Amino acid sequence: MVEYVEGSRLFVMKSCHWTNCYFTDNSNILNSFSGFSVVLFDGPDMKYFETSKHLPKARSQHQKFVFVSGDAAASLPICSDMWNDYFNWTWTYKLDSDMVWKYIVIRDVHGKIVGPKKDMNWIKPENMLPVDSAFIMKLRSKTKIAAWFASNCKTDSQRENFVKELEVYLSEYNLELDIYGGCGKLNCPRIIMGRCLEMLEKDYFFYLAFENALSEDYVTDILLHALKHDTVPVVFGGANYTRFLPDNAYLNALEYGPEGLARRMYELMQSPSKYQKFFRWRNHYSYHAHDEAPDSDNFCNLCAAANKYRFDNDMRKTNFKSWWNTKDKCK
Repeated sequence: MVEYVEGSRLFVMKSCHWTNCYFTDNSNILNSFSGFSVVLFDGPDMKYFETSKHLPKARSQHQKFVFVSGDAAASLPICSDMWNDYFNWTWTYKLDSDMVWKYIVIRDVHGKIVGPKKDMNWIKPENMLPVDSAFIMKLRSKTKIAAWFASNCKTDSQRENFVKELEVYLSEYNLELDIYGGCGKLNCPRIIMGRCLEMLEKDYFFYLAFENALSEDYVTDILLHALKHDTVPVVFGGANYTRFLPDNAYLNALEYGPEGLARRMYELMQSPSKYQKFFRWRNHYSYHAHDEAPDSDNFCNLCAAANKYRFDNDMRKTNFKSWWNTKDKCK
C-alpha cells in the first residue's frame, strides 16, 4: 500500500503533525510483539497468517492490532472465523472503517475536508454556479469521445466485458474508444503519465473510471484522472457514488448499460450546453489525492490515532468476517 520507509522518516517527510511514530517491518526490533503500540496486518497476507506460526503469541492490553487493506473485499475474501474478536481497528477503503484508507479527498471552497463519507450534503446541481466563459472555451478543444487507461484485463468486476460491448455501441455513432495500456492498442507508460493526462484534458469528453472489483465504497484514485483533468468520469463499481460525487458530475455505467451509455455519451458530445453543466461542481468542491496534504494523509492519520488512543483499551471487532466480506463471497 505504500513505498516502504523505515523509521520515523516517513512521517517527517510527509510533514505530519505527529512524527514520533516508528514504522518498521522488523518484528525483532523490540523484545517481543507486545512491545509495539500498533501491529498492522496486510489484507493480502491473511491466508498466510491463518496457518502461520508467526502470529503474535500475546498482546498487551493497550496494543492495537489493525487490519489493513486497500484491496476490494470482493477480490480479497477473508472467510475464517479466527479473525472475529481479533482486530482493535480496521484501516481500509470502507467508509465505516475505524480509520479510512482514503484514495480520494473532497474539499469545499474553504479547503475543509468534507468527504467522501456515507452521508454527503452536496449542493444541488441547480444551485451550483455556472462554469465561466474561459472554461467553456477550453472544453471546445475536445474532439474524442472517451479514453481508458488499463493494463489489468481480466478482473473480478469483468469491466473488460462491459468495455467490449460499449465499443460496439459507440461504433454505431462512428465513435471509437481509445484504450491505453495493456488492454488496448495505445501506449501511455507511467514515465510520461503527465503528458497523457494533459492529452486527456485537451482531447477527451469522457474517461472510464472502471474499478477492477465491485465492492461497497471501493472507489480508487483512477477517478482523479478525470476530475483533475477537465473530463467527465464514467464510473463502474459497486459503490454508492453519491458518497463520492455530486449529482450531474458523472455517468454511472451500470445504471445505463452499454447501449444506453453509448447513446448518452453521444448526446452530450453533441450538446455543449448540457456537457458543460457536468463541471459546475468545480465552483464548490475540489478533489485531491490523500497525500497532497498532511491533514488528509493516510499515514499521518495513522500516527495521530496511535498517539490519541495510545492508552485506550479498545474493543475488538467481534463480527469482522461479516463486516469485511462482500455478500456470498464466503459460501
